[in-house]
Amino acid sequence: MPPNTTASTGRKARKSGRKKGRKARLVVLVLVLAIIGGVAYGAYWSISTVRASFPQTKGSITLDGLSGPVDVKRDGYGIPQIYASSDEDLFMAQGYVQAQDRFYEMDVRRHMTSGRLSEMFGKDQVKDDEFLRTMGWDRVAKEEYDTKLSASTKKYLQAYSKGVNAYLKGKDGKDISLEYAALGFVNDYKPEQWTPVDSVAWLKAMAWDLRGNMDDEIDRALMTSRLGPKQIKDLYPEYPYSRNQAIVQEGQYDELTQTFEQGDSSTSGTSTSGTTGSSTSTAGSALESQLSGLYDVLDDVPTAVGVNGQGIGSNSWVVAGKYTITGKPLLANDPHLSASLPSVWYQMGLHCRTVSAKCQYDVTGYTFSGMPGVVIGHNQDIAWGMTNSGVDVTDLYLEKLSGDGYLYDGTVKPFKSRTETIKVAGGDSKKIVVRETNNGPLLSDRDDELVKVGKKATVDTAAPDRGDGYGIALRWTALDAGTTMDAVFAIDKASNWTEFRSAAAKFDVPSQNLVYADTDNHIGYTLPGRIPIRAKGDDGSIPAPGWDSKYRWTGFIKQGELPYEFDPERGYIVTANQAVIDPDKYPYTLTTDWGYGTRSQRITDLIQSKIKDGGKISTDDMRQMQLDNSSEIAKLLVPKLLKIDVDDKDVREAQELLEGWDYTQDADSAAAAYFNSVWRNILKLAFGNKLPKELRVEGQCLWVDPVNDTGPVDDTQKVRECGQRDADQAQPDGGDRWFEVVRNLMNDPKSDWWTTPKAGTRPGATNNRDELFKRALIDARWELTSKLGKDIDTWSWGRLHRLFLKNQTLGTDGPGVVQYILNRGPWKLGGGEATVNATGWNAAGGYGVVWVPSMRMVVNLDDLDKSKWINLTGASGHAFSAHYTDQTSKWVDGELLPWSFSDKAVDDSTSDTLVLKP
Repeated sequence: MPPNTTASTGRKARKSGRKKGRKARLVVLVLVLAIIGGVAYGAYWSISTVRASFPQTKGSITLDGLSGPVDVKRDGYGIPQIYASSDEDLFMAQGYVQAQDRFYEMDVRRHMTSGRLSEMFGKDQVKDDEFLRTMGWDRVAKEEYDTKLSASTKKYLQAYSKGVNAYLKGKDGKDISLEYAALGFVNDYKPEQWTPVDSVAWLKAMAWDLRGNMDDEIDRALMTSRLGPKQIKDLYPEYPYSRNQAIVQEGQYDELTQTFEQGDSSTSGTSTSGTTGSSTSTAGSALESQLSGLYDVLDDVPTAVGVNGQGIGSNSWVVAGKYTITGKPLLANDPHLSASLPSVWYQMGLHCRTVSAKCQYDVTGYTFSGMPGVVIGHNQDIAWGMTNSGVDVTDLYLEKLSGDGYLYDGTVKPFKSRTETIKVAGGDSKKIVVRETNNGPLLSDRDDELVKVGKKATVDTAAPDRGDGYGIALRWTALDAGTTMDAVFAIDKASNWTEFRSAAAKFDVPSQNLVYADTDNHIGYTLPGRIPIRAKGDDGSIPAPGWDSKYRWTGFIKQGELPYEFDPERGYIVTANQAVIDPDKYPYTLTTDWGYGTRSQRITDLIQSKIKDGGKISTDDMRQMQLDNSSEIAKLLVPKLLKIDVDDKDVREAQELLEGWDYTQDADSAAAAYFNSVWRNILKLAFGNKLPKELRVEGQCLWVDPVNDTGPVDDTQKVRECGQRDADQAQPDGGDRWFEVVRNLMNDPKSDWWTTPKAGTRPGATNNRDELFKRALIDARWELTSKLGKDIDTWSWGRLHRLFLKNQTLGTDGPGVVQYILNRGPWKLGGGEATVNATGWNAAGGYGVVWVPSMRMVVNLDDLDKSKWINLTGASGHAFSAHYTDQTSKWVDGELLPWSFSDKAVDDSTSDTLVLKP
């Protein structure tokens, strides 16, 4: 078919415009860097220098080590499809191509996972490196590579590394990326060779950001300084199983023995009925003080793929062929991760020209730069998606320190220790000692204040004597060598449900919800992962006493005992971080901290509304569902808010925005802006001002009653306490846990949570729900007046709710002019917290976008070439490439791009072809 002439002309015009714009930006870049580096350095820079790092995408390149030619076909968005005749050639080419586009990103990632950021960025990264060395991700990755991974996986990792190193051969930093040229002004860093362990270690970073409930575990313990057990329980309500359906409803689990019959608790999991246990008071203020310092350390650890555990989520669902227009399944996925530039995902296809024993792969989808294979996507037979399961695979242990050891069952055991040397660009190296107990590394060793606190902290009678103090150790499944890298390759070539589930069983860390569909019209779900079994009475919800063996993990749930579903009668499966299975139907505790099911139930409702009365679902219906931005908390609160009698005409004018509002959070919606401000102020008044300083936003100060005061105090006795958390990590964050908290309190209008003191010139004290709601309506009106202006006709949600894309190194911590060069935005977004279109924001800190659907895809199992996909940014990590953020505007608008798979479709969409020759 001949190309569309009009479209072709338009593309040429746009391309010409991009060239002019790009040239102008490059001139600015040269001037800026001349200023930064001085005239002598400025002469070094030129447009050709910046372009030197752009990848060659046409012609041919000779690579030593290939056994045959490899074709790299890129479409108009620079997305590569690789064609080879052997597995080793395929993965070697993948390494070469990813390095062309993203090597700087890859290099930063491996320095992060190995605790060597100081080698690139200097002394400011030493604290982060100390923590990362203590975790020892690279050491575990090496153990995995040496002892756990299959021979074929090692072969593929070696081939991938060979490809990366072929790209690096003969190149200086400035030939690889603009960022290296900038780094050259301050240090003499030189990129080193890539290794297979560098690829494996990235899985540890992924697991860290998807680690489950560790932050909730810390928060609950910190709350004990100001809140009682009943209050903490109010803030961590039970999962609403009767209202928000669990993932597995008709499924099962295999291989359960008679030990799991009702009434036999000898090996079963623990009850999910509570979130507070006896170990809360085992070390009094020692625990609270240690955890406060620990959170400060955790908060500084560089973000890998999420936002350090807070707010991580994702949507994925699959609909059976009986309910689709095509008669075959449709599968959708959009993982919610922190916004980064470039996107954490890299789109590509890996194709064997002929699938055979020599060359086994024909797969396409999303992968991580620096890691071979495809993580999420489809092959010729099956498709799969992932969401974070949220199962509890971490526990913090309070350890009693004593000399050169730690107490365990009345005996002092010696630490397992090692010395680490941290090299620092432009400075002296630093040595640290890493100590481990039988529960894991002592994270508290990474903060001097924690050591002092541990020595001075008071304890109660349930804990051993203070002695040399207390520490915090981490037990985490990802610190044991595993087989997740084997799982990636096995899933990529699976051809049916049995092979897929067998492959998924190797995906031990992080534990993910995996949804499945195939061309034979089957759908399914499986929960893999290495999930611990805890001793009776310990549900993992709070830190445990490490000196008592009763709190040790007793084993791991067998893979055959984990829940799954295959072809459920209802015809669809939805996973969006809700509970995996009703605890009444399952013998193990998976976690006490599920997401609360707001998104999952909304998706379920949307599916049911489409298929009722014989309706069918299309690919575009799936896309539209991904964009749904309906606010579930607004549906609960707005009817109540509209009944509040407001005297002030300006506040009443804002309140009227909510009349007739359909609860959708479009970017241009004034009602959405006002409601979300009201919601934020409700949370602040009812909960935020009552939380301990360790959970509140840094710099926000309050006058509060002294802790442990035994009687009423007057204003002269109050103390000033200022928050200590970064704005995007503080509480209350406004997620669907808080939806559930407020829902549970709505029928108790005189609850103590609704009471607040008078605040300066603001309205007086509130004593019940409606008074607090009125005060929130007033405060929100004046907050938005300050931020958006007095004229409500100019208000919009997108003006508050903006997305900035930042380069994750120099774009966040570099000089302002460098940040200007590397960063992009803002974009005004719709959506919001706990909506399907989950453009997350933290209500404690503000309205800015914190995490996003990092990509979106819809796979059509009837015709794979009619599948659709989009990335948050673009294929390239080069700041002035045409493909740096060329997908972002379409992502913002909710569009999806064609996703070519067949040879013909790929050829039709190819713009550039590069041949890699042996």
